[in-house]
Amino acid sequence: MKTLRLRPGKERSLLRRHPWIFESAIAKGGGDSGETVRVESHEGQFLAWAAFSPTSRIRARVWSFDEAQRIDAPFFIAACARSIIARARFDVQSDGVRLVHGESDGLPGLIVDRYGDTLVAQFTSAGTERWKDVIADALLRETGLTKLYERSDASVRALEGLEPATGWLRGGPAGVAGDSEGPPLELAIHEHQWRLTLNIAEGHKTGFYLDQRDSRKRFADYAQRLGFKHVLNCFCYTGGFSVAALAGMRAAGTVVDGHVTSIDSSGPALERARAHVALNGFDPNRASFMDADVNASLRQFLKEGQRFDAIILDPPKFAPTAAHAERAARAYKDINRLALQLLTPGGVLFTFSCSGGISADLFHKIVASAGADAGVDGYILERLGGAPDHPMTLEFPEGEYLKGLVVMRKA
Repeated sequence: MKTLRLRPGKERSLLRRHPWIFESAIAKGGGDSGETVRVESHEGQFLAWAAFSPTSRIRARVWSFDEAQRIDAPFFIAACARSIIARARFDVQSDGVRLVHGESDGLPGLIVDRYGDTLVAQFTSAGTERWKDVIADALLRETGLTKLYERSDASVRALEGLEPATGWLRGGPAGVAGDSEGPPLELAIHEHQWRLTLNIAEGHKTGFYLDQRDSRKRFADYAQRLGFKHVLNCFCYTGGFSVAALAGMRAAGTVVDGHVTSIDSSGPALERARAHVALNGFDPNRASFMDADVNASLRQFLKEGQRFDAIILDPPKFAPTAAHAERAARAYKDINRLALQLLTPGGVLFTFSCSGGISADLFHKIVASAGADAGVDGYILERLGGAPDHPMTLEFPEGEYLKGLVVMRKA
């Protein structure tokens, strides 16, 4: 067994059971890509078993802190089973569920989402790539399903020295992304009382943003309770928040004279969003879709004197790492400043950051600074995060990648 020996004092995070070992912490040792290595302190004390990555700044990711644990096929079978069993205890109002959430489930670099009878997996670390076949079989065994599609096309694979990989791993033509004779790539799921569709080969992430499931429901609740009539959904993607807004407005009885404006820079995403409005039985005249830049649109709305009862800001990842935080902070501040100015007094802003490089505390400060520049004060009604099947654990706070605030503009 190959060994990593850490520099003096670099064992502290591992003693707190944090699963990452950075290149700068290693004194000597190494291994092949994805190989399991023994991690020791500078004094030779056992710390962990980890998967080695020769190219990443995160040079090793921990599988286990138990010296007696064997990292073999039964280990991965048991880890997948624990993760899937845990989901049965979470409150998930959908048949679209995240079954494995990387480090939070003890499987660093593995994301697995279930959409009805189909699994979609991302293998984004050298360790999970090495054990891919074992993991694929374990997932199907534990779920009783037969179809597993791979979406290992995230940019982080390049940091691990891995090429993108997409296609059917199980249940379809192997390695083929869109074979007409394979299982369907277009799927539909139920979320709360709504029906939504996705394409597992072309959609963002594994096909859909399951992490915003409960925030969409919260927005519908606010729309019903406060009687929103004019809603703006920015970076709308395929319109999940737009559907939630219309559902809440219909329940409140305001949809008959209300309207939801949705903006995105992707034409295909907007077409799916438009289809979701019809799929859920809403009047298409109550929704409009703009293929446009969000920043430019917000500025134009201000010039025109438009105002909205509620605005959703759910932008893409501006800061993938802390190194990008300063530039990202400016971008977040700008869109939040404009949104706060566009809110009517008493209006509500749902604003999010999915950037790992932006902490919850920093995001709060950015939105506060945006309010100061806009000359707008507001009440923070709630803090939001990912749905429960995207858990953060006590030992891995980095799992809290999605941060959200619900802000009501003061009258």
